[in-house]
Amino acid sequence: MEMKWADRLRKTLHSQADSLGNLCVEAFHYLALFGIGAITAYAAVATFVGMVEKGSVSVDDILLLFIYLELGAMTGIYFKTNHMPIRFLLYVAITALTRLLIGDVSHHNPPDLGIIYLCGGILLLAFSILVVRYASARYPSVKEKAEG
Repeated sequence: MEMKWADRLRKTLHSQADSLGNLCVEAFHYLALFGIGAITAYAAVATFVGMVEKGSVSVDDILLLFIYLELGAMTGIYFKTNHMPIRFLLYVAITALTRLLIGDVSHHNPPDLGIIYLCGGILLLAFSILVVRYASARYPSVKEKAEG
């Protein structure tokens, strides 16, 4: 009989510790998401203002804005669903490599093996998007309930 109160106390403490831990993790989660979103928006606005002040826009600048757009979309999706959309990270990587490739070519650097490496990296990332899309369609992470 004396152990029942100890078991109840242990379960109560365990439940409260779980609740407090979950609260701390979720608070950090939302704080980090708001911070990432705010920093991304600030960087995009600063880049846009820099383009306006410069008076001209290059393809590099446009691709950088697309990177910010993809980062913002990824943050928004993560905020709404609590799932990291890995495809958006791959899109950001492809855009970044494309920006690097265009910047390298537009500055009239002599063609070298680096261009092949960049193109190979873009191709590999595009193939990985195909694999991720196929895997998520073929093996969904959320099972739907069967009607019956």
